[in-house]
This record gives sequence, structure tokens and C-alpha cells, in this order.
Amino acid sequence: MGDEAQRLAEIVGEHHLLTGEDVSEDYAGDESLVGEPVTPKYVVKPATAAEVAAVLAVATEHRIPVTARGSGSGLSAAARPHPDGILVSFERMNAILEIDTTNHVAVVQPGVTLSELDSQTAASGLGYTVYPGEMSASIGGNVGTNAGGMRAVKYGVTRNNVLGLQAVLPTGEVIRTGGKTVKTSTGYDLTQLVIGSEGTLALATEITVRLHPRLTHGATVLAPFGDLDQVMTAVPAIVSSGLAPHVLEYIDALTMAAITYTAQLSLGIPDEVRDATQAYLVVGLESREADRLDGDVETLGELLGELGATDVYVLEGGSARKLIEAREKAFWTAKTAGADDVIDVVVPRAAMPEFLRRAREVAAGTESGVVGCGHAGDGNVHLAIFQKDPAKRASLLHDIFAMAMELGGAISGEHGIGRAKKEHFLELEDPAKIELMKRVKAAFDPAGILNPGVLFD
Repeated sequence: MGDEAQRLAEIVGEHHLLTGEDVSEDYAGDESLVGEPVTPKYVVKPATAAEVAAVLAVATEHRIPVTARGSGSGLSAAARPHPDGILVSFERMNAILEIDTTNHVAVVQPGVTLSELDSQTAASGLGYTVYPGEMSASIGGNVGTNAGGMRAVKYGVTRNNVLGLQAVLPTGEVIRTGGKTVKTSTGYDLTQLVIGSEGTLALATEITVRLHPRLTHGATVLAPFGDLDQVMTAVPAIVSSGLAPHVLEYIDALTMAAITYTAQLSLGIPDEVRDATQAYLVVGLESREADRLDGDVETLGELLGELGATDVYVLEGGSARKLIEAREKAFWTAKTAGADDVIDVVVPRAAMPEFLRRAREVAAGTESGVVGCGHAGDGNVHLAIFQKDPAKRASLLHDIFAMAMELGGAISGEHGIGRAKKEHFLELEDPAKIELMKRVKAAFDPAGILNPGVLFD
């Protein structure tokens, strides 16, 4: 065993250092459809922040690339390791350290999954409201990518729900940012700087998240529309109605057919309505009181009719749950169908009709397939791209990303840039911003060991 391997084994214990054939394929990447898996030289499984700090100090000394991994459910190849690098797996750092019902926060380690946190907070009547579509995702992974999900229209994304961090710098220093308070005006907000940095600045080893009261009464409303533009123009009207939906999703007809078929879900929509539908709106409402919820559902139904919905269906509990679950698993449906990439551009809500129209036109010009769904309430569009030719696909993605930015949006709303979108990011983003980000990166990570190749070359 070489010197660096010996030191890593001393830090985490021999049983928690994997090398060679002991490194399973699970550690070779995430769920990105782009690029090939990479087996790292080392996998370390630390149990404490002190162990993470010691590992990073060794990596800095020997200039070894380091990649952090939570559950590996990311979609941008940010968790794909280097062949000569260290993969830091947080699977052992999976404790819920505190559920503070007075301050409505939980303090967790990065390996805690959304499912685990949800089950542990349920008894207190509270919950963590970031649901990016995969409940096996880790909180640490949420922090790395600034994960969002369907409930972001009401509750915001990760950066709106993380109040503080303990983080380890690549130099081995351990810092704390933020805490249980909901506001601060004391220097730079380092918490927000680390969130969404995709493991390139620091590794979060403890996370303080905001909890919200669980509302016990809910309803899911499904509205088919004969025209996609009608769906998009209906969204701002619903948002401004005062109904405060916690789910506001659009699903195009082809994607709806695919996800309901995969889930073996029948929604009870007559054939003539389904055949005339271009897209659907899924609206979730919640309330403390059943009577108030019933009134809100009635108001929503009337509003959807005025906005051009062909019909309005209030789904029963089982069907509602299965539809939401099917929508959350739309990525897996697209992957099974042979999608060559999945992207998640974000544009202002008002720009969604124009963006989707132009995206379809650009795709048709390259003989590509573009279908999808999205978080209509916050302008986050998820598109499955079907184009086998790498050059045509790269050109199509460039045009779609450029279009989103032209309309006031961004390349990624919640998946991150990672390695999968890096070239487009570097080509399309403001060069002054890129250079500033590089200087921030150098200040945190002077040796350049944290996730090299993510965001920057």
C-alpha cells in the first residue's frame, strides 16, 4: 500500500477505504445520460467532519482530485469521479442530529436521504419541503446542486430552505456558516455560495434545514388543454389567483401517455378528450381545513375553465398520488424510451410559451425529438432530447440553451452544470462572470483539487 493510501486508511479505517476491484460500479458516476462511468482510484467513507478534513488535507498535499458523492442520483455528471482521484462517499454520515420543533429546523449529516428525513419529521407535524423527484436523493446532494422540484413554486428550492452549514475546505479547515436563524446581515453569505457549487468549493458535513408545518388536507386537479400555449398562459393566472398551489406542473401529451403507461395508471379521461389534448396542467392544493380546501378546488375549477381547459378532473387519493409519483419518475421513463439527454432550462414564466414554441421549431429543423414536462409555476422546463448524432445534438442543445438565456433564463434550473453542460456554459455565459467564479474557486481551493472538470476545465 502506497504512502497516500496508507494515510487514507489510517484516517477512515481500512474497511472504509476501497481500491481496485473493491470499488463497485455504483461509485463510477451518477444518473447523467452523457459520458462514460469512471472508476476512481480510491473510495473513502468518512464518519466525521474531522475525517473529511484529514482526507482533504492529504489530497491537497498530493494534488489528488476529490469528488463528493451522496446518493448518486444527480443528472449532470457532477458526481463522476476521476480515475486517479478520491471519491468521498457520505454513506456513513447519515445521522439526523436534531429535530428542533421550536425553531422549525433539522440538523442533518449530508448522507441523510429525503425519505429518511421525511419519515423522521412526520411525527412532529413538520416536513422538509424540497422534493426533487427522487426521495433516495441525499440532503448533501441537494446542497451541491441547489435541487428544486415540484414544490418549489410554493416553498422554494434548496437555497431557500438551508439556513446553515458546517463545511470542510480543501485545505482541511472546518467552517460554520449560518445557523438556526432565518436572516443575517453579517458579512458575505457563505452558506449561499456553497449551495449549488457542485462540490467545487467545499464539502458540506452538516446541514441545518428549514422545516414547515404539514398541511393535512390536499387535492390534485388535472386539467387537459387542447393548446400548449393555453397551458402556459394559464400558469401566471393561477399563480396570481391567491390559491397558493404547492404543485403546478405541465406535462405534454406524449409524456403523459408514456408516464401513465409505465405506471399502469388510468386517469379516467375519455378518449375524445385525451385525443384532443396537447398538454395537461397538474395543480396541487393543500390546506389545514377540509372545507377551505373544497372551496379552493371549486374556485380553481372555475378558473381553469375560464382559461381554456377542456375539462377539469379532481383526482382521488390513490390516482393523485400515483400521478405525482409518475411525474417525478419522468426521467426514468425518458431514459427507458431511449432519450439521449435530459435538460432542465429555466425561463421567466411569461416566456414559457415562446420558449417551448421556438424549441420545437429548432428541434424539427435538426430532425430531433423534444418532449417533456416541467415546473410550470417557476418556469423550469424539463426536456427529453432524442437525437443520436452527437454533433446534431450538441448544436441543438447550444441553440436551446442560448434561447433560454436570450429570454432571461439560464441553462439549468436545478440539475446543475456538472460536466454534462460545461462546454455550453463556458461558451454562452458572460466571460466576466466566468472569470469571477474562477477567482472564487481559487480562493476556496487554491490547489484545485475539488471536482476539477466540473463547471470549469
